[in-house]
Amino acid sequence: MIANMTSNESAPSMNETFFHPTFYIRGLYNIPHAKYYYVFLSFVYAVTVLGNSFIMGTIYLARSLHTAKYVAVFNLAFSDLCGSSALIPKIIDTFLFDNQYISYEVCLTNMFFVFCFMLLQSLTLLALAYDRLVAICFPLRYHILVTKTAMSVIVGILWVVSGTVCVLLVSLVSRLSFCRSTTVNSYFCDYGPVFKLACNDKTISAIMGYVCTAVLLYIPLLLIAVSYVCIGFALRKIVHGNEKTKAMKTCTSHVMLVALFYVPIISVYTAAFLTSLDTNVRTINSALTQTIPPMLNPIIYTLKTEEVMQAIKKLYKRSKGKSAMIEAARNKKM
Repeated sequence: MIANMTSNESAPSMNETFFHPTFYIRGLYNIPHAKYYYVFLSFVYAVTVLGNSFIMGTIYLARSLHTAKYVAVFNLAFSDLCGSSALIPKIIDTFLFDNQYISYEVCLTNMFFVFCFMLLQSLTLLALAYDRLVAICFPLRYHILVTKTAMSVIVGILWVVSGTVCVLLVSLVSRLSFCRSTTVNSYFCDYGPVFKLACNDKTISAIMGYVCTAVLLYIPLLLIAVSYVCIGFALRKIVHGNEKTKAMKTCTSHVMLVALFYVPIISVYTAAFLTSLDTNVRTINSALTQTIPPMLNPIIYTLKTEEVMQAIKKLYKRSKGKSAMIEAARNKKM
């Protein structure tokens, strides 16, 4: 058990170099009742599955939501669901069922899917920013520039970029040799803690880590910020207050999603870069920043987006009407 290990111990420990080690995922170290934290993540996962499945089902069933914008929203919900599914069930299996040893192949697979969907979430928020930019700054050309086909192509490119970057990450790790400690100081097969265990030259892996952090976080956030500066200038030109308020409302849910995704995770990464964060603090904060946004995203879109609320009401009335017709048909037969 983790609680019984001293700070100088690492499990397992080996003196000879080998290419396919069995890693040990440490998670939270020497914290009493740590399992309650993982139980909480189980609850987060259940809400994430229900919420994102609900928003995807609503978009699929409601014809009014069959637009370019909701192609991206559907992709965000799908990537949220898949990202949480790649991360949380493995965390539950690892720490609640004491399966903290993980094979080399499973470790790299877990690393690929977690980072692939995390990158996809970030890039999808950028695609939604592009949608809002065109809608407000170029309203007359919106239906020409942002079509369902165009957004589907954009989403397809995002998948290719995410997959390519993550394949490169994993391939760099696969070229490393591991010796001595194979204890991963994280809650999953995190790229940084894994490559730092290598015995041979890991300079390229370290550089790639910085590059991927820029691609994943800072560049998309910078582009989103630039898009909202342009939106701000466009809103200043709108004379009528009602039109300005309506335009701002269309951006509210997206701004909340952007803040929810980027602010916590950039804070953790920046703090870890500037100061020496305690492993437990980094583990707790990183896990929350990767699991809470996918849970809250569908709630925000449901409550803050009038189009979605109207679509839900129509679907509810439709299902209620069908139920009434079925009940009436049964009564006639009786």
